Amino acid sequence: MDTIFRGDLSTRRGRALAWIDSLFIDHALIRLAWTNFAPVVPGRLYRCNHPTPGRLAAIVRRHRIRTLINLRGRTASGSDALSREAAARLGLDFIDAPLKSSAPPPRERILHLLDIFATMQEPALIHCKSGADRAGLAAAIYLLARGATVAQAAGQLSLRHGHIAGAEAGILGAFLQAYARAGEGRLPFRNWVATAYDPAALRNAHNGHAALRFLASRVLRRE
Repeated sequence: MDTIFRGDLSTRRGRALAWIDSLFIDHALIRLAWTNFAPVVPGRLYRCNHPTPGRLAAIVRRHRIRTLINLRGRTASGSDALSREAAARLGLDFIDAPLKSSAPPPRERILHLLDIFATMQEPALIHCKSGADRAGLAAAIYLLARGATVAQAAGQLSLRHGHIAGAEAGILGAFLQAYARAGEGRLPFRNWVATAYDPAALRNAHNGHAALRFLASRVLRRE
């Protein structure tokens, strides 16, 4: 990830670089107006794009959030540093659960996310960069773990949240459909992931539209 931040929030210059990096390089300027916030299960799980510290504080106050799950993983960006500082100040459990929007989700990361969902303090908030793809997948996985059907869970990957199914991130929806074809009604979701899910086969079977891939990866800079 491109960044001008140097990892220091203790000085005025370092904090200024963190904010400049977050607003202009990590596109948080857009996220000031567009939060992409929505409940997954009201009172238990919510989703959004990467919140600024002020937005995070407002969400925590309104929804009494206790856990923040970062689907971007640890990065060197100003957004990441400011989020970690804000979460500590607000007394949140901060959990890294990195995913990619353009690749089949690795088996071990899905199982890790399921473990997080089973043990975290609720209500929780999940976020990625834009709140469109990885947040949608994580929300869908949460619903599947609670007994939802694939048809119900797949609604979390929608254009309403900015998910572009024809781009590379469409592989996340293809992952859900793979479970619908090969496991739903026969294997609990976790068992299917642990024993039957084949990321390589999913990658080989999925092809996004070239123009939509360009839009998502080059224009919107999805991770």
